[in-house]
Amino acid sequence: MSLLASEFAMKDLGTLSYFLGLAVTHHPGGLFLSQRKYASEIIERADMTSCKPSATPVDTKSKLSTSLGSPYKHPTHYRRLAGALQYLSVRRPPASAAGVC
Repeated sequence: MSLLASEFAMKDLGTLSYFLGLAVTHHPGGLFLSQRKYASEIIERADMTSCKPSATPVDTKSKLSTSLGSPYKHPTHYRRLAGALQYLSVRRPPASAAGVC
């Protein structure tokens, strides 16, 4: 750590607890990584905290069209939610890291 500090301006922020959507819990045997908090934040941003869970939340047989329906009123909000969901699924810790490692 001192070698890095001699080359770069660094600040000790203490024990890691939350970083890039990953909650980190320290245990004697290692670390526990969880995305529960990040997923909950996405649900809150989508204003879906009162919704009931579903095994398949979308109709898998629906036909989408660019000419039917009305445009979404807040496309930026929609894009941010879609990006957050994409990040959540891409940034998923490997199964070996899902518990104490």
